Amino acid sequence: MMESYEVAIIGGGSAGLAALKQLSNLGKQAILIEAGKQVGTKNISGGILYSKKPRNGRVHNVEDVYPEFLQDAPIERKITQYMLHSTSRNKVFTLNLTAAHEYQANFGYSVLLNRLTAWFAKQAGESAEKQGGGIVSGVHVKSLSWPGEKTVIETDELDPFEAKAVIAADGVNSEVAAMTGARTKFTPEQLYQGVKVIVKLPEEIIEERFGVGTDEGAAHLFAGDVTLNHIGGGFAYTNRDTLSVGAVYHYDSLMTRPTEPSTLVNALLKNPMVAEFVKDEVAVKMEINKDLPKEEQLRVRFATSKLIKTWNELRDAWYSPSGRKRLVEAGKFKTEAEIKSRIDYVQNELTSKYSTRFVTDYVELEYGAKLVPDGKRCAMKKPFHKNVLFIGDAAGRGVFIGPRIEGLNVGIDDAVRAANAVARAIDRNNFGPQYMGEYYSQMIEDSPYTRDMREIDKDYLKIFLDAAKDVPKDIIGQRYGMLFRLMSSGTLRGLAVGFANILGYDKLLPLVESEDTYVQVPVELAEKMGRSMTAMYEPTLPTVAQRVARLKYDDDRASHIKVLNPNSEFMKKMVVLCPTNCYSIEGGEVILQHEACIECGTCAKETEWHHPRGEKGIVYQYG
Repeated sequence: MMESYEVAIIGGGSAGLAALKQLSNLGKQAILIEAGKQVGTKNISGGILYSKKPRNGRVHNVEDVYPEFLQDAPIERKITQYMLHSTSRNKVFTLNLTAAHEYQANFGYSVLLNRLTAWFAKQAGESAEKQGGGIVSGVHVKSLSWPGEKTVIETDELDPFEAKAVIAADGVNSEVAAMTGARTKFTPEQLYQGVKVIVKLPEEIIEERFGVGTDEGAAHLFAGDVTLNHIGGGFAYTNRDTLSVGAVYHYDSLMTRPTEPSTLVNALLKNPMVAEFVKDEVAVKMEINKDLPKEEQLRVRFATSKLIKTWNELRDAWYSPSGRKRLVEAGKFKTEAEIKSRIDYVQNELTSKYSTRFVTDYVELEYGAKLVPDGKRCAMKKPFHKNVLFIGDAAGRGVFIGPRIEGLNVGIDDAVRAANAVARAIDRNNFGPQYMGEYYSQMIEDSPYTRDMREIDKDYLKIFLDAAKDVPKDIIGQRYGMLFRLMSSGTLRGLAVGFANILGYDKLLPLVESEDTYVQVPVELAEKMGRSMTAMYEPTLPTVAQRVARLKYDDDRASHIKVLNPNSEFMKKMVVLCPTNCYSIEGGEVILQHEACIECGTCAKETEWHHPRGEKGIVYQYG
């Protein structure tokens, strides 16, 4: 006899965990299957998590699912500044879009998903266990079948088991979607590729540099020459004691003009404004005298490393109110002044005894990448198949409209709607597509986020136009000048937006999302209206190999990717577009070396692509 469950959720990201928590809140049994060894180690986001209050309709927010969220969750900073910068070489023109960020929002917090998802998992797991369910990590689902009314789920690690309903939360490259044939793989035209680095920066330095308070944060977006002529832009978000710095570009734009993801994030880091954002004091070891005896070389190397580690830890604590308090309360120091004295002593030891230099540079902690679905182009019209419901990225859902970027909150809203549909099906013992699937599909249709993926919101547009009211129309150009004037009129804007919504996004997007919008106009704005910026140093940018070397993997000898056509033009572009250089060309054919894979799925369209087996592959420390 197989084990049997009411509900199986596949994927342990924020959406899958919200579905598990909501089902347990409703008194229903559910299990969640996650491939990572610990929940959260496979998740990566930009990222800002929003809570919204739409004027029309209702969404389910994170605090609705987790009532303790604002008090207990390991969130980073509440974003109180939202800025858009146009760049051209050393010139920057800035628009303050904080009003757009706050539009219909309760809050938006910067988050690091390794920490936050682990907290979600603890809350959801404990609730699920009370209903006879829970979380099973380190397990990769390899097939679904329907020998009867129930779904049989097979994995690489466990015996097969049955479920009456399945919620697919396995991401943009959903294997459940491929297994069921619920949708085809997304195309480059329907996706963005995001690449991100985590930069270390002490807490109070962040607050001083970005002009924010203790519990506040800032989000900065970038367009112009930093895009290297691609459609998209860069971002820098403040976390508690790190920065998330990255770039998000239309995948088809990258396919047209292939550029290494590492190069795209480097272009942002080299911008003088961003370089000044990320700079810090960095200890640099000097070369050890090779004429010294081997034992002395080892002693010097060990002593230097130990002192630098101590200096870094003490300095991080010194620039954090809670860090200083912790050291004093633990009895390690009598006063805060003693902490500073110790830092100065260690720095002097490093300088005088071990010739360590202290320079201005930046410290990069982690490199990652992922594909992001553009809900305007790829949201599933029917997000179900038989008794399987698709949520979040797996359903191709996300709100990406100019500077408005929302994905995590959309997935959580989807998750609650899916959980409610499943709970209703359990109560009626009816899991058929006409009952459960169609009901869920209608609830998704009713979501304000679905409306946002299809229609222009004239009030949101007005906020953006108000922010840009002082921009001369001649800079915007003839193509956009008349449109700008039309939209700037309150009366005409309503008519114009109504007409635009009748035409639909598919007619408007080629006009709005173009090199003019993301590159040429921002460059001209910066050149004519921007202020000059100067970086006081040249950031030392790591190579892809160095970035990969810092990542943590649980290597799997068996590759989770199979190249289908090593001679295709698509695969040849993967040699450039793979974020960790897993592909190369030998003898005219594309060759894969999967060991450095970070499971972004950039290559998924023309490969036999799976997530690695349970516990294998990338293990993000920040996410």
